[in-house]
Amino acid sequence: MMHKIVNKEKLNPDTYRIEIKAAHIAERFRAGQFVIIRIHDKSERIPLTVSDVDPKKGTVTLIFQVVGKTTLELSILNAGDSILNCVGPLGNPTEIKNFGRLMCIGGGTGIACIYPIVKALAEAGNDVISILGARTENMLILEKEIKKISSQIYISTDDGSRGHHGFVTDVLKSILSESQAAKNINRIIVIGPPQMMKAAADVTRPFQIKTIASLNTIMVDGTGMCGCCRTYVDGEMKLACIDGPEFDAHKVDFDAVISRLSMFREKEVLAYKDFKKRMSSK
Repeated sequence: MMHKIVNKEKLNPDTYRIEIKAAHIAERFRAGQFVIIRIHDKSERIPLTVSDVDPKKGTVTLIFQVVGKTTLELSILNAGDSILNCVGPLGNPTEIKNFGRLMCIGGGTGIACIYPIVKALAEAGNDVISILGARTENMLILEKEIKKISSQIYISTDDGSRGHHGFVTDVLKSILSESQAAKNINRIIVIGPPQMMKAAADVTRPFQIKTIASLNTIMVDGTGMCGCCRTYVDGEMKLACIDGPEFDAHKVDFDAVISRLSMFREKEVLAYKDFKKRMSSK
């Protein structure tokens, strides 16, 4: 079944938002879940987190950053084009209930993953404090959308071009250092690069605040068949795609997660360069 792209938008130099027809996913999707897409019958399967759905239109919105051959190939498609497969929703959804006050932290394209979670938590009556981080101001995404549904929002950029000059963990540490604030926060959800999630878990651990991290970045097949997303949580082996993608951040072996991400980097770079070379020769 082909899935038509009904809208495409370039959010920054490397990041795109596409809206595709996928009614079977739009009507069943819950915050925290993901899909597997395949552009054509010779392309690889890649997992992408759903950033939004419109059940009435039967569409699913995906935000992705060009980091390899397949995302580069996806980025050259336009509205009116189609992709071959979009399977899902997959993975366990985020636990949504009224926790009271909580924090949601998104870094890089992790902001796209955190958006539907913030939205669902706000609709459940929570007081949501959001912290968004990016390398530079022009890499920041969905700030306006998340600001509308958050009680408070903080921005952090590595180069200081927007908001706090530094990391999201600096902002997190500053908020939690206020004793009353730390007492009032009942849960923290963090999604972004593994190094960022590891640092956030280290910050929240002394405060004993339940912290949830999403390991969607290490998934490949997305169905538990390839084993590439296996990781260790509290010493027990888990598969991020079927056991997660969300886990207790204080129990995740982030060093193993970070190591796993580099396993296929050399082949990914070669595939990317080869495809780009073939594109330029056309």
